[in-house]
Amino acid sequence: VQLQASGGGLVQAGGSLRLSCAASGGTVSNVHMGWFRQAPGMERAFVAAISRGGGMTSYADSVKGRFSISRDSTTVYLRINSLKPEDTANYYCAATTRTNFPPAQRESQYDYWGQGTQVTVSS
Repeated sequence: VQLQASGGGLVQAGGSLRLSCAASGGTVSNVHMGWFRQAPGMERAFVAAISRGGGMTSYADSVKGRFSISRDSTTVYLRINSLKPEDTANYYCAATTRTNFPPAQRESQYDYWGQGTQVTVSS
């Protein structure tokens, strides 16, 4: 399965964005999904995860209250409100075949990755 992230862009601080992650070549409706981000010079870090049915979510402490993950049958979304310059990063979606939720907040827990979409927040 291939994952395609989109929706990034250049936004002023305080603005909002909704990132999307669509799957092709297969389905992700029956697996848990997550979002990670990688800022320049930093390691890729967990942001949020959503269970395969969409009923459970998990967030990194640093984004709770501003980020919201959701999904429908074909696409996973990440809504980011009140954007801050420190949110500037390349955002990646990922899928895990592990059945426990939430998976540990590590890259190694995820099996399939999208190519990333760049979010740049200006102050």
